[in-house]
Amino acid sequence: MVKIVEVNKVAPPQGSPTELSFPLTFFDISWQKFPPVERLFFYKFSSLDSKQSFYDSILPKLKHSLSLTLKHFLPLAGNLIWSESTPKPSVKYMEGDAVLLTIAESDLDFNYLSGNHLREAATFQSLIPDLAVSEERAAVSTLQITLFPNCGFCIGVSTHHAVLDGRSSTSFVKSWAQVCKLASFPEELKPLFDRSLIKYPTELDEIYTNQQLNGGPCSRSLLPFKMELPPDIVRGTFDLTRSNIQQLRQYLVNKNNSFHISSFSLTCAYAWVCLVKAEELSEKKAFLIIGADCRSRFDPPIPSAYFGNCIRGVVAAAGTKDLLGKEGFVVALSAISEAIKELENGVLDGVENSISSIRSLWNQGKLYSIGGSPRFEVYSSDFGWGRPVKVQMVSIDKTGAFGLADSRDGNSGIQLELASKKHHMEAFTSLFAEGTKNQFPQEILS
Repeated sequence: MVKIVEVNKVAPPQGSPTELSFPLTFFDISWQKFPPVERLFFYKFSSLDSKQSFYDSILPKLKHSLSLTLKHFLPLAGNLIWSESTPKPSVKYMEGDAVLLTIAESDLDFNYLSGNHLREAATFQSLIPDLAVSEERAAVSTLQITLFPNCGFCIGVSTHHAVLDGRSSTSFVKSWAQVCKLASFPEELKPLFDRSLIKYPTELDEIYTNQQLNGGPCSRSLLPFKMELPPDIVRGTFDLTRSNIQQLRQYLVNKNNSFHISSFSLTCAYAWVCLVKAEELSEKKAFLIIGADCRSRFDPPIPSAYFGNCIRGVVAAAGTKDLLGKEGFVVALSAISEAIKELENGVLDGVENSISSIRSLWNQGKLYSIGGSPRFEVYSSDFGWGRPVKVQMVSIDKTGAFGLADSRDGNSGIQLELASKKHHMEAFTSLFAEGTKNQFPQEILS
């Protein structure tokens, strides 16, 4: 059970700019109808912390540092606006705008929620605040801090995907954490809002906006696709250690394969094959949609601190029989490598057809996707009470995506999250553990 204690509006401090606005780019517009991105950061109390110290010390510091951080992240206190008089949505902050911050208490089991084992996905929903959205206006972000008395607390972050991607949203949390811990803003994370940093044909904005409008009059709306959480969904967290990843890499070297074998690609390939096998997929084809951060791929590169979306989706495709066969892992990695290679032709090559191309796959086979990235380093978000004991991307519970993050122990491993029906998750857990326990081969779960 979760009890709401109070709801606050936290605004940037006095002396902050009084106004900021900028339009969406085609990168942003492509995410306009998607549900919010939701993450939970769990922090454990030390032996000296208590419910009293939370309200007397921890919570005031979190609120104050949030306000100071918003001075640099003004759009998070603002709104996404799409009025009848404008051709596309824009982000607007005006003096007086604020982030809605909910304070709650829970008697749920902190260790159960922050563990790795299979857990009911519905249990987490009360820890994430609802993002206010209407047809013409949507809040950019909303936050919830939930106390688990004598155990710890968690910070729930919900952000509108049309305004910012994972790199931008996690940069905000890491900035907030440093301001809280060290009372100084990390200049290297200071966001850049200048849309002119992205050089692209402006007609792409119109193409992408028109694709959003193709569904009829009701499509001129900021309301996201409705994605309900099925009642039988469970979620699990899985870790591939640095050693595990090296074993997978060595397996490919021994087979004389020259694929793009980054830790990211190896993890995605292994997880994809495990899930296809766990689901006993009946569709003839399987697709894996990979969101590639394009900041460094532009010429000249866009600074990593650029605030907004800068993601291009590429698709790995493979036959189900091939993924289920003896060479399934190699097939998966080959498909992922080929998809990533498409970006070598240029970030904007064929981008005008990107949304329609992905939509055309819906009736051709089973679609999987990837959310998050180990490069976001979410476990470095230390507010002064230690690194989080668990970070979870709970929005994947509704979208069905794989969630990726860095490893909590900082050993260059990768954390993988997944949510699906219980019997599929049990099968996936068994397959995943079998491979890591036996140090893989046996032709990678043949």
